[in-house]
Amino acid sequence: MSLRVRSNSKTSVTLFGADYSVYTRTVRLALEEKGVSYRFQPIDIFSASGPPADYLDRHPFARIPTFEHEGFRLYEAGAISRYVDEAFPGSGLHCDAPQARARMNQIMSLIDSYAYRSLVWDVFFERVRVPQKGGRSDEGRIEAGLATAGICLSAISELRGDDAWLAGSKVSLADLHAYPILVLFRLAPEGQELFKTYPALSEWYKAFGERESALATRHPLETSESE
Repeated sequence: MSLRVRSNSKTSVTLFGADYSVYTRTVRLALEEKGVSYRFQPIDIFSASGPPADYLDRHPFARIPTFEHEGFRLYEAGAISRYVDEAFPGSGLHCDAPQARARMNQIMSLIDSYAYRSLVWDVFFERVRVPQKGGRSDEGRIEAGLATAGICLSAISELRGDDAWLAGSKVSLADLHAYPILVLFRLAPEGQELFKTYPALSEWYKAFGERESALATRHPLETSESE
């Protein structure tokens, strides 16, 4: 899959990551939403040889993504996406009111602490990636992941309430944090079925998926059937 990246000869931003990574996509969504030109440098931390040796200079734990802007280096997607929002002009991705901003941060923390591992590694990876690699899915792990996923989806749905987006009336970092993870979760048949039981979240998901930023950063496994 070819990456559509905003870039020009004056680009001073470089993002290091992989198109399969949900957290790399979170940062790419922020860059796209803000209209920031950037260079994308692929880093495959799961390759047989691992990431390049000098990559540890950018991230001591050899994770992705990492980021550089005019010599300023960052790692951790939450820190990077917040920096992108604050350092570049354009529509803000933070909620202005204190309570809405707190809700945004709460949803982001919920996703990092509870949703990511269960929805991506326990459900998507076990159901989709393991068979692709010739292995046998761990059904117990999938079952446990789905149980946690149900709690996560219920919590996100309740926190969102009747707002258009996850943390209010405009797109925020909460949406950018959640969407890539839910894309992968829905690629597992059980994930897609569970997600259907949350019609309000399904409407949100469809609306966000139609944004230019989402279309420009599609995961390699996304198809019209997975939307």
